[in-house]
Amino acid sequence: MSPFDLQGKVAIVTGASSGIGAEAARGLGEAGCAVLLVGRSENRLAEVADAVKRTGAAAAYVSADVRDDEAPDRIVAAALAEFGRIDVLVHSAGIYAQASLEETTDELFDGQWVTNVRAPYRLTRAVRPHLTAGSSIIFVSSMSGHVGSPNDSAYCASKGAIELIVKALATELAPAGIRVNAIAPGNVHTPINKELITPEVEKEIVAMTPAGRVGLVRDISPAVVYLASDASAYVIGASLPIDGGFIAQ
Repeated sequence: MSPFDLQGKVAIVTGASSGIGAEAARGLGEAGCAVLLVGRSENRLAEVADAVKRTGAAAAYVSADVRDDEAPDRIVAAALAEFGRIDVLVHSAGIYAQASLEETTDELFDGQWVTNVRAPYRLTRAVRPHLTAGSSIIFVSSMSGHVGSPNDSAYCASKGAIELIVKALATELAPAGIRVNAIAPGNVHTPINKELITPEVEKEIVAMTPAGRVGLVRDISPAVVYLASDASAYVIGASLPIDGGFIAQ
């Protein structure tokens, strides 16, 4: 068997209705993994579920806002009811709001913290009792968890927190055979930043990126499959930049 094969495994993917989460779910399906999709748009979740099923894998979805107090229990219950087990947890839900220090209100800061940090932490806590040796937890961080940038302090704070949560949980859960890692995408074309990456901004990004282009969601999903699979059995507490070389400079 290929070490990348995920036959018989079950993954929960948040933020699965679009962008990186949707493509990650499809990639997991291609590797044979059954997927529970989590997002707020039921119509878009249904479309992604169909895309996963076309790979030959099983898929189901639950419409939930990961910020809600009852969301973790609902998500876990849905996964167990549909598939009977949980092997992989992919935290792809997140928000991004650009603002200067002066423009960063408490509400803006707290909104990113609750969505990007508190929600995945709470879901991880709820899923943990159902994970066994060989399971994998994957956080979608950002290059903004590694380098700072102007007008991004609140977002950088949330992703910097994720980077250290990954390291702390990795050391805590490794003795139980549960691996915790992160991927750190750079500038990637997704619905969340469609209006932000104008043609002018894209030229600036390309000029600063050694790869000479903006990333695509299909650049990210293979890393999710890798970290979910036995191919990464000795990878623990890592954060894999997928940024076209941006933070290597």
